[in-house]
Amino acid sequence: MSVVPTDIPMTSALCEETIDRLLKTYPFLRSETLTTTAYGRPVRTLVVGNGERKVLYSAAHHANEWITTVVLLKFVEELAEAVQSGGQLYGVEARNIVNAATLHVVPMVDPDGVDLVTGAVQPGMLEYEAASRIADPFPDIPFPEGWKANLLGVDLNLQYPAGWLLAREIKFSEGFDRPAPRDYVGRAPLNQRETIALAAYTEKVDPDLVIAWHTQGGVIYWQFRDYQIPGARTLGEEFSRLSGYELAEVPYESSFAGYKDWFIQNFRRPGFTIEAGRGENPLPISQFDEIYRDNLGILVTAALGLPS
Repeated sequence: MSVVPTDIPMTSALCEETIDRLLKTYPFLRSETLTTTAYGRPVRTLVVGNGERKVLYSAAHHANEWITTVVLLKFVEELAEAVQSGGQLYGVEARNIVNAATLHVVPMVDPDGVDLVTGAVQPGMLEYEAASRIADPFPDIPFPEGWKANLLGVDLNLQYPAGWLLAREIKFSEGFDRPAPRDYVGRAPLNQRETIALAAYTEKVDPDLVIAWHTQGGVIYWQFRDYQIPGARTLGEEFSRLSGYELAEVPYESSFAGYKDWFIQNFRRPGFTIEAGRGENPLPISQFDEIYRDNLGILVTAALGLPS
């Protein structure tokens, strides 16, 4: 029986409950809490495997991209089930995957914001009213479905010290010079609990590769500035082939202060942002099956790496 629900919106409480059920069902999985948010919600991990290659997958840096959380949870479930049953995942022996790699998964980086978009934070609640006040000066952004930030109004994927001042200049010039539903970089890089925790966890894991899942557009981004990362383009081309997504350069106005930018800059290893699915955020849960099918090959291939 499936543990991960793939037909209803994913809230932070449901994510936590799902992680706990996965841990109970598959005792070889591990988890830790990286931090709690300003409103007390945990940012959790799931870890599977004991191999030498280390990869770090994250999802839902942005609140209205919560469907990516479901993708990562379902992947962990299918991998764990295949390990337990001696089966395969995407044509690969599951035990070979977990013997070759250790997969560190952070399925929901922004649980506060996710709860606003998915309805767990409702009108009348203090959090909702605080978010509504932040949103008021930005009437062109639908509320709450257009919300990308955490509930302090900081865009978590503009928080990393990799061209942060440039990101600040760009976003301020676009009018996002204060807490906002999206695109506000914060008062300083890494000054939000969620980003502080993910950066520290990344440094502790010291991964060979990171992928951050976002939505939408069916695009894979793999570069930061003019850093030449060995193997990154070749791996990105394989991800593109497996998913049908386009391997592309990041538009200039969005090319600074992201998680993968910081990873590429600081670790000089491959880092990717994947814009999964197509349409307008938040993508409906009815797109889940298609998104999962498109991304499963990436998830397995990134864990194993390309043959040398």
